[in-house]
Amino acid sequence: MQAAKKPKFTDATARNATAKGKPEKRYVGEGLYLYVSPPSEKHPKGAKSWRFDYRLQGKRETLTIGRYPDVSLDDAKDALRAARKLVAKGESPAQAKQDKKAQAQIARANTLKAIAERWYQAKAPSRSKSWKDNARRWLDEDIYPALGAKAIQDITHDQIEAALRKVAEERGPKSAHYARLILASIYKDVPRSLKVGNPARDLVGFIELPKGAPKGKPLTAKTIPAFLNAADRYPGKLQTKLAIKLLFLTFTRKLELLHAPWEEIDLDRAEWVISADRMKMDKPHIVPLSRQAVEALRKLKELSGASAYVFPNHGDPRRPMSGSTLNRAFDAIGYAGKFTPHGIRSTASTILNGQNWSPDAIERQLAHTERDQVRAAYNHSDHLEERGRMMQSWADFIDGLCAGGDVVPIRGRAA
Repeated sequence: MQAAKKPKFTDATARNATAKGKPEKRYVGEGLYLYVSPPSEKHPKGAKSWRFDYRLQGKRETLTIGRYPDVSLDDAKDALRAARKLVAKGESPAQAKQDKKAQAQIARANTLKAIAERWYQAKAPSRSKSWKDNARRWLDEDIYPALGAKAIQDITHDQIEAALRKVAEERGPKSAHYARLILASIYKDVPRSLKVGNPARDLVGFIELPKGAPKGKPLTAKTIPAFLNAADRYPGKLQTKLAIKLLFLTFTRKLELLHAPWEEIDLDRAEWVISADRMKMDKPHIVPLSRQAVEALRKLKELSGASAYVFPNHGDPRRPMSGSTLNRAFDAIGYAGKFTPHGIRSTASTILNGQNWSPDAIERQLAHTERDQVRAAYNHSDHLEERGRMMQSWADFIDGLCAGGDVVPIRGRAA
């Protein structure tokens, strides 16, 4: 009598398989079977997994392929064929799986972001606040979006170059240059066992930095109107034009202005108190606001909507405006290589000193540190009252220049 033909193992077979009391094996063929566990507290409906039993060098081994139904019957058969090829070559499929799992764990522990954060935590305690702020910005805004989630050993030269070129396009070549320096430093902390080299270091010089661009070459009283008229004709956003105007009316540093939150500004008192954690020297800085500055800020208040920032980022109002925005505006109005946002500070200092305002008041307004440390220890004055008069005089002086009339500034001290 002919034996009954064994029924074909199908997905329905796997789906309907159950076990009572103890685990059961439902064989598919060629060493592959479905291991069916009975219901338990952890698995109230039971659990099923594909397994493959084989012998290697006289010893029995088992490869757990994966859970059903996460791994289908067809996928289990594909995995079986790959495993049998390894066995035929004398290699262990179970060990190969463990090796792959270990590599995946290494990759997760060594993403660029994971290594970069370890690098930052090691460096930050001994670095200045300015370094920490800049490093965080280059990491969070420039490096992580493109490369942070990738395993460090999988990142190619081309991927780093593409990321840095994007930074150069969006935030300027200097930002790309500093982002590359940060990356090169991070790569020095990569475990040698990963054998990744230092592709960021290898890319030195691939982005050309501007040559000969003045950092602070001042305008003269005669050339200020031409610059401000060019800025007024700038076809960009009104917020950008108002930022240029406020740099002239406050002579703060560029990012001190562009990253200012509204909570620092009191329009009724006509006063802006920049918090210590945003200042270069880690000390709060009071900026008296002229009538013209208050007027510009009230307009910005209307434009900023619900954003916490005076100059919200156009793409994401939860963030402040990028520092490269003003650099691009200066280039667009014809001052590329001639004048920069930082040059406004030199312009104001030069003219105000020429008008005989107190050098101490000017230096305090610029938030410069006292070079004479002995003198600094005894000089606690902020010259706030004098600076208030000086800033209003300066704003009126600028208005007069732009109006084209005779300008008679209020002088601080007799010549």
